[in-house]
Amino acid sequence: MLSVVALRSRRLEVADELEANELYQRSGWTDGLPIVAPTEARVAACLEAAGMAADEVLGTEPVRHLLLTAEKVAVNAVMAGCLPAYFPVVAAAVQAMCEEPFLLHGATASTGGSAPVLIVNGPIRRALGMNATDNALANGSRANATIGRAVRLVLVNLLACVPGGLDRSTLGHPGKFTFCLAEDEEGSPWVPLAEERGIPRGASAVTVVACAPPRQVMNEWTTDPAEILETFAAEMRANMLGYSIWSGNYVLVIPKQLRDLIVAAGWQKQEIREYVHRAARVRRSDWHRVGKGRVAGGEDTEFAALGSPEDLLVVAAGGPAGGFGMVVPPWFGSKSRAVTRAIGLCLEC
Repeated sequence: MLSVVALRSRRLEVADELEANELYQRSGWTDGLPIVAPTEARVAACLEAAGMAADEVLGTEPVRHLLLTAEKVAVNAVMAGCLPAYFPVVAAAVQAMCEEPFLLHGATASTGGSAPVLIVNGPIRRALGMNATDNALANGSRANATIGRAVRLVLVNLLACVPGGLDRSTLGHPGKFTFCLAEDEEGSPWVPLAEERGIPRGASAVTVVACAPPRQVMNEWTTDPAEILETFAAEMRANMLGYSIWSGNYVLVIPKQLRDLIVAAGWQKQEIREYVHRAARVRRSDWHRVGKGRVAGGEDTEFAALGSPEDLLVVAAGGPAGGFGMVVPPWFGSKSRAVTRAIGLCLEC
């Protein structure tokens, strides 16, 4: 059994779990939903599950130089409702967000209201019972819901990302409560996302992307993979005209009905990336027709949603029925980049 450093967090005495909830609500320590009281035993169980000492530093917020220790992150994971076995995923996600390319401060303070979306790969998905199929981006899975929520509570309580304070989101979106899914590796012949991004086959990993609100698409009138992907590309073009013209890490979530058609045509993820890279483009002059004529000018310069095909993250997930898919746009173009982190494995060691 791991011998953890004695916990240093302040102790609060309350009558029961209900009073703990009321105390946390009054203090502004939650996302507005009820919490699980982070008792010493519960926090220690999370640390033990991850093999981490309480004072282990998972990362540093780069602007204010705030240290995120395993103990403090574990406290928030318990509050979110995580079981101890979930904590390694939460810890890896926090580590990923602290890497420089993610741009943690900007992604959490912006008026654009971004949220981190977590995409989990590898054996840990099944071990935790994570959902990758029906309703994959929504309710129904304790693991998905609480892992994503834990990251939000870390931002609220450890980095003071409180609405009206550091969090200056004009609107935000529901992904700021929780936004976490697993890839349907068993239902897809495609190479899993994490493996494409350098994680060894058979290892578990989490990819974190700072994203704008997700956008659902539908095409049930074709079996042609190019026509299917044109529907996704059209939504990306709409995002470029209505939200941000700048290129970045878009995520395409492709459920089984559309995925099977694309697979049947012999297309792999690379063919998808290359097609969408060519198709998802607008011209600055197109802004005239969406009410942005003052900044459109007369230039006819072409802008691509993707800086390169590799900027597109293709994820196999979703239920088996329905010709639906999801486009998850980047928060601020290439200013913030997707980061993938192995879970419970040091690739640099």
